[in-house]
Amino acid sequence: MKMLKSLLVILTLTLISFGANAQNKNEQTVKIKTSAVCDMCKTTLEKAMAYEKGVKKSSLDVDSKILTVVFDSRKTNADNLRKAVNESGYDADNKPASERAYKRLDDCCKKEAGAH
Repeated sequence: MKMLKSLLVILTLTLISFGANAQNKNEQTVKIKTSAVCDMCKTTLEKAMAYEKGVKKSSLDVDSKILTVVFDSRKTNADNLRKAVNESGYDADNKPASERAYKRLDDCCKKEAGAH
């Protein structure tokens, strides 16, 4: 009986391990160069990413303007995430921000504000 319990525990741990590996295979990370300039931009972009399907976590480094996004590749892709950044009012790599969204940004979040 004791051996059966031990075998059951080992089998359960093995299955859990395989499940975790399957999830990690679909997890990808993308780094997106943005036009963000301040901490308010950081809040805006990270909040926007939180609403995107498949995003597990995101973080903007304001100094480098790099947004790092970890996502499930079964639910979204890097192009969709860049589009979400654009629709938040920010440039994403070589894709310019949506003009309409950019105009809605606070003055401190506009590209010109970071040029000083």
